[in-house]
Amino acid sequence: MASSRRASGFNVWLALGVVYVVWGSTYLAIAIAVQTLPPLLYAGLRFALAGLLLAGWLAFRGVDLRISRRELAGATAVGILLLAVANGLVVFAERTVPSGVAALIVASIPLCIVIYRMVAGERVGRDLLAGVLLGLVGVGILVVPGGLNGTIDPIGALMLFGATLSWALGTFLSPRLETPRNALVSTAYQMLAGGAVLIVVALGRGEVANLDPATFSVRSLIAFAYLVVFGSLVAYSAYTWLLQNASVSLVSTYAFVNPVVAVVLGAIILAEPITPTIVIGAAVIVVAVAFIVLRQNAARRAERHAPVAEAAD
Repeated sequence: MASSRRASGFNVWLALGVVYVVWGSTYLAIAIAVQTLPPLLYAGLRFALAGLLLAGWLAFRGVDLRISRRELAGATAVGILLLAVANGLVVFAERTVPSGVAALIVASIPLCIVIYRMVAGERVGRDLLAGVLLGLVGVGILVVPGGLNGTIDPIGALMLFGATLSWALGTFLSPRLETPRNALVSTAYQMLAGGAVLIVVALGRGEVANLDPATFSVRSLIAFAYLVVFGSLVAYSAYTWLLQNASVSLVSTYAFVNPVVAVVLGAIILAEPITPTIVIGAAVIVVAVAFIVLRQNAARRAERHAPVAEAAD
């Protein structure tokens, strides 16, 4: 099983901040990239390149990249669930589904994690479930203030639901599988595994055979580079580290904050208006995140201070 060590609060919140901000901008970057790039091939190359760069940097620093077969199997399983399946489906779906709707559906990841915990026999308090549901309401207010009016591509929506289930499963299983103890080493193997699977699927779909670089736009290539460096190397490394050093429920709060970050960046960079509906939705999300975080912290404190029953003589 992965290490259960918990890092300092500062490091946890620093890593969370990276995931909040960077992943909040990736929906737009993905949408721009798939405008002219083959979806699965670009996604596979994104993670394969990021994995190679990270592995090379670790080797340069003298980090031992050798891992056991069980650690390789665990890292491969997580990489396939999070990157090949979940991210691959998101990339494919964003060709037909608006990014706002994609953000709303993906925001159900924490709820799926709670369901997985219940299926596994873990006790989940009603207050935690209420916080997750409140967060989903806030995301709904923020992303689709006009409501879902039946214009959403059903196939794309199903892909996003599948991506959500896969990402939640990978997040749930990651602390329970034996993966490399070094979070960055684990990240490198996960990205290489996920990228390899995506490239193989892209080959099977004929994306390489029909490749025409002349059709690639500069915007799409810039978005691709951004996703490799920041979306994969920086943010995904921080996310993997969090899975080994923080509670799953706390880590999953990024799904509520990312849409808020996306709205703020849109207002600053693209001069998109911030309406009262957006403000209300953002407020609900912040309250939900604060509730979940405080509840998890209280539960951890109670667990630490709980008396340990002595064995009978």
